[in-house]
Amino acid sequence: MNEPIVYDMLIVGGGINGAGIARDAAGRGLKVLLVEQDDLASHTSAASTKLIHGGLRYLEYYEFRLVREALIERERLLAIAPHIIWPLEFVLPQKNSPRPSWMVRLGLFLYDHLGGRKKLPATRTIRLDEDARGNGLRPNMGRAFVYSDCWVEDSRLVALNALDAATRGAAIRTRTRLVSAERVDDLWHAAIEDESGAQKVRARVLVNAAGPWVADVIGRTGNARNDRGVRLVKGSHIIVPRLYEGDHAFLLQNPDRRVIFAIPYEGEFTLIGTTDLPWDQAPGPATISPEETRYLIEAANAYFARTLSEQDVVWTYAGIRPLYDDHAATASAVTRDYVLEVEGGDGRPAMLNIFGGKITTYRKLAEHALEKLAPFLPMPGESWTAGVVLPGGDIEGGDFDRFVDRLQAQYRGLPMPLVRRLARAYGTRAPVVLDRAEKTDDLGEDFGAGLYHAEIDYLVRTEWARTAEDILYRRSKLGLHVPEGAAARIDAYLAKKRV
Repeated sequence: MNEPIVYDMLIVGGGINGAGIARDAAGRGLKVLLVEQDDLASHTSAASTKLIHGGLRYLEYYEFRLVREALIERERLLAIAPHIIWPLEFVLPQKNSPRPSWMVRLGLFLYDHLGGRKKLPATRTIRLDEDARGNGLRPNMGRAFVYSDCWVEDSRLVALNALDAATRGAAIRTRTRLVSAERVDDLWHAAIEDESGAQKVRARVLVNAAGPWVADVIGRTGNARNDRGVRLVKGSHIIVPRLYEGDHAFLLQNPDRRVIFAIPYEGEFTLIGTTDLPWDQAPGPATISPEETRYLIEAANAYFARTLSEQDVVWTYAGIRPLYDDHAATASAVTRDYVLEVEGGDGRPAMLNIFGGKITTYRKLAEHALEKLAPFLPMPGESWTAGVVLPGGDIEGGDFDRFVDRLQAQYRGLPMPLVRRLARAYGTRAPVVLDRAEKTDDLGEDFGAGLYHAEIDYLVRTEWARTAEDILYRRSKLGLHVPEGAAARIDAYLAKKRV
């Protein structure tokens, strides 16, 4: 009987933190195994508001360290993934604001200067009745502040970190769950399980990046202590037909002091969110409640000229955020900072439990995780991820539009919207998807919205996609565009490929 493989690091959880740690560790020469019970980014990491941002509202809770770190990371991530991250302008109307203008302006001044902003423009003030950014709003909205953050294709960020980790030697196992783990001498002896059955592996350290399931994983590891808590908070979003023209977003202030984003989404829609509600059930898939839907609609109706109703909602999504329990009075006030707890030492193999965090700071969290685990590992390398692009991100000068022009010239026989969408999704790897295609017939069957066999095959071969849901709602958002029945046709095609 073969001895189980010994890994330097076993990571449980295929969200952004797990994928980011796997990338960093593999790039330092460590032998890494990541297991994810579902698909990559199948829970919290794909249910974000899809922003790389400092978190303007966190200044109100004196989270200066978190905001500064996030602002620094904002520009680093923009540089390493210019295909899936790009600048986004936010308009912050002062009408209906529970905060005086001087307080908002002071917060924006700090926001401009805390993180050493270099690429994004500084805050400015506009009159909404005189500026095109006011189109689509109710009349007499008055003055607004304009500042900048970044948009991110969140689930693609996870996939690209996992892809880079795999390229550097990490083993990425989706649809694989940790059954149990125990300390035996100086190693973790773990049982993992997938559709083919159970398997035993060994590892020098165990990283618990299970997000909402962090406490559940702790419970599967024998005598691991748990003296810190996780507070689960549900965040929900709605998608409605486009409410206004322009590529800018809005930050809307509500009388209860919460803020709501309204963001251009997939060309034809507006994304509105998020809510913050305590989640006292077991971790698992979440759905928006009727009360949350009404709350988001009422928030939008206070600002936009077009009145929304529940019938306008074309799609919703919700996720459970695993925040560190700082005993804040309300869910919206709970810290978004992260806490890394190492349990072990003195001859006992280490376990790192991750509490909290936000998508913007995932790369820095991974660096801090490796720092904490260094005493327990053969650590041959230094931190390296700050300046190394993610797969497809090596776009000359970070100039995405120029890159698209060159790609469209290379594939003149293909529709320009298709080439641009693939450039956004895959960056300089788009030619791997398109290969030598001269016309759409060369890409195979079109399942709708320009999703062809060639792209599906690439996602199955390279990015661990297994189902239509993986492809339509995580590797892309084409589920909002394909015709009825497309998902069933894709699943049938995938089933045939597996035979």
